[in-house]
Amino acid sequence: QFQLVESGGGLVQPGGSLRLSCVLSGFTLEYYAMGWFRQAPGKEREGVICISSSGGRTDYVEDVKGRFTISRDNAKNTVFLQMNNLKSEDTAVYYCAARGFDDCPSTVREAYFGSWGQGTQVTVSS
Repeated sequence: QFQLVESGGGLVQPGGSLRLSCVLSGFTLEYYAMGWFRQAPGKEREGVICISSSGGRTDYVEDVKGRFTISRDNAKNTVFLQMNNLKSEDTAVYYCAARGFDDCPSTVREAYFGSWGQGTQVTVSS
């Protein structure tokens, strides 16, 4: 089965940037769509962004468009989330997830992704 290991979370000031990494082991990343989810305090987990096996990207949260970028390095079995111009409302635990298909769904549900990382805390505060 998939094992996903996330890193890169931490404390950042509003307007700052952070890059999250997720390394997959057990299978080759090349064939699977990958997504990032987040769960803010007191809220349900939501899908943020997805990248297909061919590199196509799908945004699920309007507020992150132009600020968050997902990318992948198949040779290193790694997916990244570059977060710029961070806001306090971006504070959440961020989760990496692997989908057992090559495409990103047009609408996002947790059930569309079969393997999950442990989560990494992102705190945006002055």
